Formats: sequence, C-alpha cells, structure tokens
Amino acid sequence: MATQLNHVFRTSILKLKTQSETPLRTSSRTPRFEVINATSSASSARQLIESGTVRPILPKDASSAINSEGFILLDVRPTWEREKARVAGSLHVPIFVEDKDNSPITLLKKWVHFGYIGLWTGQYLTTVNSEFLSQVENDIPGKDTKLLVACGEGLRSMTAASKLYNGGYKNLGWLAGGFNRSKDNDFPSAEGKEKLQYATVGGASYIFLQLLIFLKAVG
Repeated sequence: MATQLNHVFRTSILKLKTQSETPLRTSSRTPRFEVINATSSASSARQLIESGTVRPILPKDASSAINSEGFILLDVRPTWEREKARVAGSLHVPIFVEDKDNSPITLLKKWVHFGYIGLWTGQYLTTVNSEFLSQVENDIPGKDTKLLVACGEGLRSMTAASKLYNGGYKNLGWLAGGFNRSKDNDFPSAEGKEKLQYATVGGASYIFLQLLIFLKAVG
C-alpha cells in the first residue's frame, strides 16, 4: 500500500509541475507569477502529506474512512465536474471557480487556455476561489472535524488541503490520485450521468473516451 501511495503522490506532483509550467510558453510575467504560486502551494501540500500531517487515503479505502472513521467527504471540484458525477452526501466547495473577468489580459488568457487545454478537456479558465476557506467554515465550523478532501486527479485537493490546514483544520485526509483513480465500487453512493472516474473528461477527449468505451463494449 505504501508503494502504491508513493506512486500516486509522485504522479500527482509531476502532473502539477507540468500543468504549472505550460503557460510559460505563451506569456511572460503574469503566468510566471502563477507558476511560482503553484509550486509553492505544491511544496507545502507535499510536506504535509509526506509528514503524515495530511493523511493520504486511496479511493478503495475512502468508503471505510467515511463510514467507519467519521470522515466527511469534501468535494473541491468545479461545479461543471460535480454536475456530471458526485458522491451522494458529500459537501461541495470548489477551490477553483470559472474566471469571468473580461479584461483584455484575461480574455487573452482564455484564448490561450482554450487553444492549449479547453478544446481538448472542456475545462474553463479558472481562478482561485477567494472565499474557499470562509465557505468551508460556514458549512463545517468545527475545525476538529475529519475532512477527506477530494478532486478529480488529486492536484486541486492538495491545494485545498494546504489552505484548510493553514486555516486551522488539522484532521485532514487527501484522496490520493482523486476520483479519476477510483473503481466502480469504491464509492457505492456515486450518482450522476457519468461515472465518477470520468467526470473530469470533456471537450474533444470526451469523444475519444466514448469511442473507447464503445469499442470495449463491442469487442
């Protein structure tokens, strides 16, 4: 299990670094500032997880943590992912929200984002939810509450876990690898029009996913 967790964690860190570095090819100072912030957040979350301060929990062990240990599942994915699939009874506070600013710089970012990411994944350009911590505090005022923080791939939940820890929440779990690594039976109460592990897939990649599912079914 330790080996599996280590592999999932290293994969998540690698993906975060790769995604953070992508904007450097298209712009200058603002993306660089974002990269520095993302790297700092990843470093903080990594230290918390590696030290055991934030407990990594594999998807196959999540139901046990929720039902037997009293963890509350906190879904930090954006609304459009949660609408596709979610775990019944989970709380939802997105760590990133759609960036609706229409200033010239943001419009340029949206254009670049669409070309590099949006067209393929169907994801919107997002910005950090500045009210994330206060929204969680409103829903869960007791900071000794056990929270299992989850997202699609395990990256955004790392950022969320770091913010929650710095905000006073100390009994934190991190869904290692996110919902993407879950199996059909890992979350029996999952609901929605898509499978939980496919909820992050959109855009052109969704078409390929459906084709693969069809070929698997007929072949």
